[in-house]
Amino acid sequence: MRRITALAAVLALLLLTACGGPGPAPSENTGTESPQQEETVNLTLWTYPVGGWGNSGTVSSLLSAFHREYPNIRVSTRMLTYDTGDSEMEDAIASGGAPDLVLEGPERLVANWGARGLMADLSDLWAEDAAGAVYGSVREACRDGEGHCYVYPLCMTTHCMAIDRDLFEAAGAWQYIDEETHTWTTDGFISAVKALREYGMEQVAAVYCGGQGGDQGTRALVNNLYGGTFTDPDHTRYTVDSPENIRALELLAGMDGITFDPELVGAGEIEKFCNGELAMAFCWNVFQEVSQVINDLDRSFDIFPMAFPTDNGEIRLQGGIWGFGVFDNGDDARVEAAKTFIRFMTGDDSRYTRAVLASTYWPVRDMPDLYANDKLMMEYGIFQQYLGDYYQVTPGWAGARTAWWNMLQRVGEGEDAAQAVQEFTAEANAAAAAFS
Repeated sequence: MRRITALAAVLALLLLTACGGPGPAPSENTGTESPQQEETVNLTLWTYPVGGWGNSGTVSSLLSAFHREYPNIRVSTRMLTYDTGDSEMEDAIASGGAPDLVLEGPERLVANWGARGLMADLSDLWAEDAAGAVYGSVREACRDGEGHCYVYPLCMTTHCMAIDRDLFEAAGAWQYIDEETHTWTTDGFISAVKALREYGMEQVAAVYCGGQGGDQGTRALVNNLYGGTFTDPDHTRYTVDSPENIRALELLAGMDGITFDPELVGAGEIEKFCNGELAMAFCWNVFQEVSQVINDLDRSFDIFPMAFPTDNGEIRLQGGIWGFGVFDNGDDARVEAAKTFIRFMTGDDSRYTRAVLASTYWPVRDMPDLYANDKLMMEYGIFQQYLGDYYQVTPGWAGARTAWWNMLQRVGEGEDAAQAVQEFTAEANAAAAAFS
């Protein structure tokens, strides 16, 4: 059965507006925004698929209000995917054609492009009144160790996993789930997989490792099972070669019903789960369920979102933070116009609310009533309390992500887990040292 979310109605309204319906009235200039540009400035905005911001119709609707208020700043858009977006961006950077604005997270904007000196410092935006309400943990993730601010945040979420509730109940595996807290133990996870196998599920779950897409799920799975960590608390080096992580990989590699799939990335795992081919998905968040309503997908089972299993009760889920970054393309007028765009989308509460709702995620400042009437969003909101360390800003992050899925492939092929993680850690820390 499918659960309807109020967000589906919001996104449908945004799409309708983009197709010719009435848009929102221009809001008053609050005095914190840049003055109107006298000459036309053309900007490019590239967006990774951050909820509805990955949909051209939704973004067009959001841009229509901006263009009415700032007719001399024209923003053209390009929608990226996580499968090809990084290569498209690197090609653009190499050819001198990087976009003016990009919507993505600190792992790219700070730890990659910012560390390479490609981004404009947005510290002046952080000095304005609206920035004072941003959560401190988000603030820290948006700047580098020297205090340069390369991201102005829009929204955030907590990534989780999901299970097929109907299948768990039929197989007798539901007994291992704490329905109220959406949590389970490592022993309960092991028992549930065994029960599902005995019920007839040949492949219960997949450790996908065909690339970096969705790797937040496999990292959280491995780290939570026995309390391992991915980096040190100061985000200076990678710590995957711990006994806890080795034990977790050995467990997964030895479990009947868990397969390491070198042909699968997160998007493929989601598709197999939604088609009923897997009993659980490790690559999940609220937008995955919302998108099924938006796209009117016919699913025959009830999805139940879950925290990753842990043996000590200390759940640490991976967070996602997304915001705007500005490439420094050597044109001060374009940089200032890009900042005007960011102020417009994130300053005034009413416009900021609309921008966050389009993302289908949560605001980065306190707005407790935003989803008060949306049961699905309230259900997923339980995971915010389990949010762990945002370590994706560790130097050498891009190299570490590649090393991670390569390491998973080797473990899946039978390589000793201890050796595999030692090789990973050496490679990842070498990548980190290159940025020191």
